Amino acid sequence: MIVAQQKPLEEIKGMIADAEKVLILGCGTCVTVCFAGGEKEVAILASQLRMATRLDGHEKEIREFTVQRQCEYEYNELARDYVEDADLVISLACGIGVQTMNEQYPHKMTVPGLNTSGLSQPTEQGVWEERCQACGDCILATTGGLCPIARCAKSLLNGPCGGSQRGICEVYADKETPCVWDQIYKRMAELGQLDKLMEPRPAKNWHTSRDGGQRKIVREDLRL
Repeated sequence: MIVAQQKPLEEIKGMIADAEKVLILGCGTCVTVCFAGGEKEVAILASQLRMATRLDGHEKEIREFTVQRQCEYEYNELARDYVEDADLVISLACGIGVQTMNEQYPHKMTVPGLNTSGLSQPTEQGVWEERCQACGDCILATTGGLCPIARCAKSLLNGPCGGSQRGICEVYADKETPCVWDQIYKRMAELGQLDKLMEPRPAKNWHTSRDGGQRKIVREDLRL
């Protein structure tokens, strides 16, 4: 899932400084699950901004609305009246939602109320750990289902670095972060597939990742 965290209140206040009527627009999917941008978080931020702007002597009209998914035009249509009546929109969605709103309503500025962190797994209550960097060329079949690109601090693809000690990453040793290559080795040993780690691998093709500009998937069978 895509995870995000709310920006500091002072930063958000700075973004709305020149607006009088502000819409806080939430998203009901990923950022709701990670408690960053659902209806509850929209209501809390709205209350904070109303109080803060009142205390600053520049009280603003703050309105609230939440759509199911900000990354799709059809859901954002439900917020059209709120958007048209606002000077500025604060999006409590991921960066995709912010950009979708600016494309759909180009005459209205939508600013991010969240910092998007990445693709993560909820490992315990209140904790989300990155598991995927969406490189576009998944290698999990050869690494025991563990991603070294996202989970290795150096994104190494051919085994651990020399600094890994006792299964702990040298970069995050103070946090006792496990070395993913130690985990990969143990996983492949359990599966009886250590021989796969000895197979020569060609250099990874990074053209499917972020070095070639914007990526796009087209399913011709789904197009109208």
